[in-house]
Amino acid sequence: MTTGAHTALAPARARTASATATVRRKQGFQHGGWFVAPFLALFALFVIWPLLRGVYLSFTDANISGDGASFVGLDNYREALNDSAMWDALGHSAYFTLLVVPCITVLAFLLAMLAHNIERGKWLWRLCFFVPFLLPSTVAANMFQWLFTQGIGLINETFGLTTPWLTDKSYAMLAIVIETLWWTVGFSFLLYLAALQGIPDHLYEAAKLDGANAWHRMVHITLPMLRNITGLVITLQILASLQLFDQAVVMMDFSPGPELSTRSFVQYTLEQGFTSYRVGYASAMSIIFFVIIAVVALARMWLLRNREEGGR
Repeated sequence: MTTGAHTALAPARARTASATATVRRKQGFQHGGWFVAPFLALFALFVIWPLLRGVYLSFTDANISGDGASFVGLDNYREALNDSAMWDALGHSAYFTLLVVPCITVLAFLLAMLAHNIERGKWLWRLCFFVPFLLPSTVAANMFQWLFTQGIGLINETFGLTTPWLTDKSYAMLAIVIETLWWTVGFSFLLYLAALQGIPDHLYEAAKLDGANAWHRMVHITLPMLRNITGLVITLQILASLQLFDQAVVMMDFSPGPELSTRSFVQYTLEQGFTSYRVGYASAMSIIFFVIIAVVALARMWLLRNREEGGR
């Protein structure tokens, strides 16, 4: 009878425990909701609402004054897709991204390896590599504008060059790439350094006992252990590089550069909105750019997931 009683009480106890857990979860959500409410309100105000407003304006012929806007349907999108200047600007942004992302990924990894393995003055090396990232974009751009200025720039004077960095379309984008590498490598360097410190030492010790040299340890231990961080660095750098604007505008004295060679997609969009006063058309371009960036991010996530599933 005792066994039967316990058997009969077991389902009741399970239902009671389940109901108690449900109540606790609801209470947790109710209390936690008050903590996230300020963030959700600000997110809706400064992200969701502008996005929805931009989508609406993209279907109108709104100007910068906001008066007299009328619905034009998909006309702005049709014009944008047939705008050769827009595609040229997108090509400049893509070209900049193709130059920056591989260079900054490799450079950040090498600097992190140096700072991680060096014996003396580790804090100084880490500080030197990371400090440029703390500078405002305008400060870094103005600094390199002076360094690349022909005739008085320190780079040409130091190396005995006469390269017209900022006035020749063949070198203008390269100058922006160099400035971007110096300015932003610190963030990726910090991610790699934190990941390197998380690799267990016993893996390297076991590899040494097996006779693996430094190159083999890096190829078979370090790089595989940093695979996820490398994917994160590449994704973040692609998304950031496609949004090229600050350094290109400041270094070129707020112009599109020689023969429009450094005019990025973001800069062209702002020109349409605040110079040509075509807010509706600029909004359509912004939505197109948003879709491009979203596709790139989702494609990168899809590739990363497939690689992880394939490695299992």
